[in-house]
Amino acid sequence: MKRKLLLGGLLEMDIFAEIVRLREAGRKCALATIVEVNGSIPSYETAKMLIRDDGSIAGTVGGGCVEAEVWNSARQVMETGKPKRLEFNLGNDVSYENGLICGGQLTIFVEPIFPPTKLFLFGGGHVSLSICRMAALAGFPTVVVDDRVAFANRERFPEADAVHAGEYEKIVPALPINELSYVVIVTRGHRDDMRVLRLALQTPACYVAMIGSRRKVIGVVKELEKEGLPPETWEKLFAPMGLDIGAVTPEEIAVSVVAEMIAHKRKAASGWRELSKSLFAGQRERILKQ
Repeated sequence: MKRKLLLGGLLEMDIFAEIVRLREAGRKCALATIVEVNGSIPSYETAKMLIRDDGSIAGTVGGGCVEAEVWNSARQVMETGKPKRLEFNLGNDVSYENGLICGGQLTIFVEPIFPPTKLFLFGGGHVSLSICRMAALAGFPTVVVDDRVAFANRERFPEADAVHAGEYEKIVPALPINELSYVVIVTRGHRDDMRVLRLALQTPACYVAMIGSRRKVIGVVKELEKEGLPPETWEKLFAPMGLDIGAVTPEEIAVSVVAEMIAHKRKAASGWRELSKSLFAGQRERILKQ
């Protein structure tokens, strides 16, 4: 297959290799493609430009003001997760006085490309087994962590992408947790839950969930607040974890947790989340006053 050389320094086929590299590194990017052309333009249909999350680019869709507008739209697309369709008329318009007066029209489609939404699951018990299976079915690559080798191994978690056994304080800093990551804490007890929560809340993860009653959660928050964690840290805490569907068994709990993760990922049930945060804040205030 013939490869087209782009002005941004990468071959067209290499742009896709760069997308793979960025996704594996946990980074966002946006791909701009000329999808429709009418008349003369300073590029060609299917030309591509890749905009990375640090603002750098590869490839080109023609340069000048068109490219500047595409760059700005790409930044918005990476922020919102929603694609954009841009229309340009390269006629005698003063806004296109940088050498792009070609008389044609073009349409550029800008789409966001995100790394896989990964779940980091702490604890290797029965509930974790069900969550790992359910998460895999829902399309969440899962990393399982437990401080016991007997509970963190490939035989026990065949669906997991990776399994780590060891001290949480050593493993968590080495994990590729980013702003699209989900963390679920289901360890063997209250003390370990608090150890992991302390670490998880200081990561860029967008969602941190912990098992336990509301009173247990408030107690843990109260203890960690004494350590000086800032108030905004708690905004990403979903606890008690899962949607309230009356779940009792490990399998039912897994359904409620993964459903909540999907709702968060798809930006659904926002009204429910605001109500949940309000109730959590109210009960937290009452308990802290005791």
